Amino acid sequence: MPFHKFGSNDIFYNRIETHPQVNFIIYDQSVYYNNKSRDSGSYVENAGHIPTGHISLYELNIDRKTFGVSQPYIRPYVVKQGSLYDFKTTTTTQHNIDFLYGDTIYGSYPLSASISSDRYAYNEPVPFAIDNGGNLAASITSLGRNRLYSLKTALDSYQILSPHYAYSSSLGDKAIQEMRLISIPSIFYGSSIQKGSVSCKFYVSGTLIGELRDNMQNGELRQMSSSTDGTTETASGSIAGVVMYNEGFLILTGSWPLESYQEAYLCGDGMNPRWIEFGGTGSTDCNIPSSSFALNFSGTNYVPTVTMLAQAPLSTINFSNNPTAIAYNPPLAPTASSGSTAYIEFPDTPIKNIVSSSWSDPEASFKRTVYINYVGVYDEKRNLIGIAKMANPVRKRDQDDFTFKLKLDF
Repeated sequence: MPFHKFGSNDIFYNRIETHPQVNFIIYDQSVYYNNKSRDSGSYVENAGHIPTGHISLYELNIDRKTFGVSQPYIRPYVVKQGSLYDFKTTTTTQHNIDFLYGDTIYGSYPLSASISSDRYAYNEPVPFAIDNGGNLAASITSLGRNRLYSLKTALDSYQILSPHYAYSSSLGDKAIQEMRLISIPSIFYGSSIQKGSVSCKFYVSGTLIGELRDNMQNGELRQMSSSTDGTTETASGSIAGVVMYNEGFLILTGSWPLESYQEAYLCGDGMNPRWIEFGGTGSTDCNIPSSSFALNFSGTNYVPTVTMLAQAPLSTINFSNNPTAIAYNPPLAPTASSGSTAYIEFPDTPIKNIVSSSWSDPEASFKRTVYINYVGVYDEKRNLIGIAKMANPVRKRDQDDFTFKLKLDF
């Protein structure tokens, strides 16, 4: 079997940029991802062991039947050692008290994620105070917006795209204003959300009453048509929020009414549909059965690829290891002889002529011909690390010059 080394121009490393589309439908206290409903299993109600609208990290335990302790679900584990490795869900106290060195600590699968929505009511401004050390003590976190406040630095860094990102400005103070924060885990979009791909659609009784798009690709979510409740009219192009492309957040601040219809978006209160109500699922006590929401965007994924060019030059690769390549006709022309002390291959063993001829006798002139079925890829120590299989065997003669293009994504 011949070995050929890849040349300096035979291996190429590239990166493919892809933009997978993502669609979420939010309706009747449920979230649906890419129009996928629950999959009924043979052993469990939901084959994926995850709620609708979620995505499983490793897709393990799919419709898996268990028998208690003897055959549990697939699960991760670590052994308590001096390295102090543990799962994030295990507290330091549990690690130190509940487990001895050498004990096995188990986690659980599946791990899943979905979008989440947080609505913040208007808060009265908190007056500044001075603590005993003489420091300014503005109680931002006391307003219950810890998650939003953690985005303050990132929001301000986006001001190069639009002034509407500012955490506090003449356009609004996100520390106190009424708003909604929609969080999208990175497993849904990859490296970032593609600019210009975000769409938020607000439906009432199946009728589209408003849509937001970042059509300027600067993160501003603009209303695509005018809206009114019969009294207040809002023009098309009004900015109702912003998108944090790299972090995966939508911040909706549009508080104008979209229609005269009213529903209990806040428990017990009939309200006009507004953009700050987008993505709400209600609760078991106060449902919003007439409103539904669609969130669409495209992610950005980078796929590293390697392309290898395996060369089969002229007058090379003309020998086959296939036993049928030998013109074997015992006992007149044995190919080898073996005994208790030796194994000898005869050097004059003829190679079978497989050149096609129109006549059975005489046969066509002999020409070295092989058929290539596989191309093996080896490391520097000649360990086989990959095999490329041909859809059909490729005939190789001395006058043929082939290049096999192998491509691998990882």
